Amino acid sequence: MFRSIVPLPQFDREMRKLSRRFSTLEEDLDVLIRTALVAYHKLGIDYGGIVRIPGLGFEQPRVYKVRKFACRSLKGKGVRSGIRVIYAYAEEEDRIELIEIYYKGDKENEDMQRIRKRYAE
Repeated sequence: MFRSIVPLPQFDREMRKLSRRFSTLEEDLDVLIRTALVAYHKLGIDYGGIVRIPGLGFEQPRVYKVRKFACRSLKGKGVRSGIRVIYAYAEEEDRIELIEIYYKGDKENEDMQRIRKRYAE
């Protein structure tokens, strides 16, 4: 898999909050990491559900948004559940940093300021 997977403190808070509403979220995130992220970054398989976020003002690490996230607690919605996961992948260190998780019903887009503050030099 990956050498390290690190959830940032704000990600952990958002995850706890959303897990109260969507009981399968933690398991679903684990499945996402073990399947979709490994397929995309390790095997070069693109199912169209992971996109790089452009225009952040820095090149490394690369920051991605998962748009296709299958959350079993949101029955009938499949991979277009409305859950979004923002993460950074540092290829040299083989490290995933989980930055943000949100439900599109609560929030429209990722927090670009949070991402820039974390990674821009």
